[in-house]
Amino acid sequence: MDNRTNITPETITSLAADEIFVFGSNLAGKHLGGAARTAIKWGAVMGQGVGLQGMTYAIPTMFSTVDEIKPYVASFISYAKNHPEHRFLVTKIGCGIAGFSEKEIAGLFTAVIRENIPNIRLPKEFSIIIRLDEEIRNK
Repeated sequence: MDNRTNITPETITSLAADEIFVFGSNLAGKHLGGAARTAIKWGAVMGQGVGLQGMTYAIPTMFSTVDEIKPYVASFISYAKNHPEHRFLVTKIGCGIAGFSEKEIAGLFTAVIRENIPNIRLPKEFSIIIRLDEEIRNK
């Protein structure tokens, strides 16, 4: 393991050869705004709204409820665990155009902290929220 942080950088302008940019998408794969638009430069495919695409991984977030996003996040976490050769840089999916709060979305990634999954990097805000929630839960 190298000395890279377990926090996703606030702004991602380049990727190392082993890094995957994880972004929020819509099921139709119309990558027109936010991080989805940025993902195009690393291989996101128009018309593909889920999964690995070049050096990116799409998680659909354009739903009415967080519960609808949950299976896609679980699938992503499973994928990442099975691909330790990659480092997955999760952006603040669902917190921009989709309109969910950081707390709502962070809760979907609790397993990353609980299981100490070493190759998934979370936004600083997600990590703080999850750790605080875990502290409260364990009191």
